[in-house]
Amino acid sequence: MPKIQNTDQLAVSPGRRSLLAIAEAGLQAIDTATVIREMVRRDGNSLHVGAEAIDLGSVRRLIFIAIGKCAADAAIAASGIIGDRITDGVVLDVKPCPPIPHMKIFCGMHPLPSAENLRAAEAIKTTLAELGENDAVLFLVSGGGSTLLFLPEDRNDQSEIGIVKALINAGATIQEMNIIRKHLSLARGGYLTQYAYPARVVSLILSDVPANDIAFIASGPTVKDATTIEDAERVIAKYDILKTCNIEKCGLIETPKDEKYFERVTNILAVSNVRALEAMKKAAEMLGFSAEIRDTQLTGEADDVGIKISKDINAAHPKTVLLWGGETTVTVHGKGSGGRNMQVGLSALRSINDGEEILSLASDGRDHGAFAGALCDTITKKDIEKSGLDIEQCLRENNTYPFFEQVGNYVMTGDTGSNVSDLIIALKE
Repeated sequence: MPKIQNTDQLAVSPGRRSLLAIAEAGLQAIDTATVIREMVRRDGNSLHVGAEAIDLGSVRRLIFIAIGKCAADAAIAASGIIGDRITDGVVLDVKPCPPIPHMKIFCGMHPLPSAENLRAAEAIKTTLAELGENDAVLFLVSGGGSTLLFLPEDRNDQSEIGIVKALINAGATIQEMNIIRKHLSLARGGYLTQYAYPARVVSLILSDVPANDIAFIASGPTVKDATTIEDAERVIAKYDILKTCNIEKCGLIETPKDEKYFERVTNILAVSNVRALEAMKKAAEMLGFSAEIRDTQLTGEADDVGIKISKDINAAHPKTVLLWGGETTVTVHGKGSGGRNMQVGLSALRSINDGEEILSLASDGRDHGAFAGALCDTITKKDIEKSGLDIEQCLRENNTYPFFEQVGNYVMTGDTGSNVSDLIIALKE
């Protein structure tokens, strides 16, 4: 089934048809159910998770915990493979999940935590309590898990909401945000493996962060944390968070450091944006283009990245496709709404020439709103001229969502059930 829902409306030129086919190939390659079926296999009493093998005959209880924007799709696929051998479990996603045997289902909020996130994190902690050496836990950890795993030491402390808002508006990197998040929750930064101790733990991790550092994906709930409260305090000072949020202090917590909690833990990187980028490169070459993956760890201000990408495709030879994966930032100056992918695309659009197309999209399908991203080319320019909207004003006010809502040329996928960072494609016919 196609991931991009409005292909027919967008594919009004040969270049656009190629661009959308390339993007579709990338999204299909990172389909969560497909990844789980590749990584998890059951052969009688032997459960294979990547290169790890679990002897189910010697396991008393098998717990399954899925967290993040891929949790529901992963849980459905895993349940079909492992079946009734799962003793208990929790699924915590940002979208609804149908009932699954032996699973408690939660639908939390993102990018800011909610009371439901707190209830779900408590349920995970309770489910992991009192496990023994003969028990096993299979985790599925994906992007979005940081916000979902909201468990402050003081359950009434809501300061994280203001802190995250301030960090987003200041353009903090995902690493900086997650350093602070690790030290604001009793469910991040390795805490889930502390609760599971001494059970055996295998964690499948789907990366949405540049460089695929598993300690920062969903704030590393199953990974020993190398950061400290002092590191979090430095980030807080850098962005003057206490003053911005008008708080005297925030409840920073030290993460587990005792090696014993991690001795029986195996963390496996299951998928990253590299898989999507390689699939898109192959699809582009099959369409007759010369394709190059320029960067898998793209960062920087969205406006600046858009300018760079447009210059790169301006300088490229005809029949070229350039690919990027990563996560830009938007330092908020205006009071508009929209996401970093639409900001990248609109910034790039200013320098786009005939026969050049750029598509920037969030692999989870949500670019801070209902749209996954935007397709920008000279057709988009003409639509903007007809609308009378001002590109520069929109960029200054960070108001890309209503802009593309009026102009069109947005990409609609709905929740993809995948999440491996943002994907950017530039094509020259």
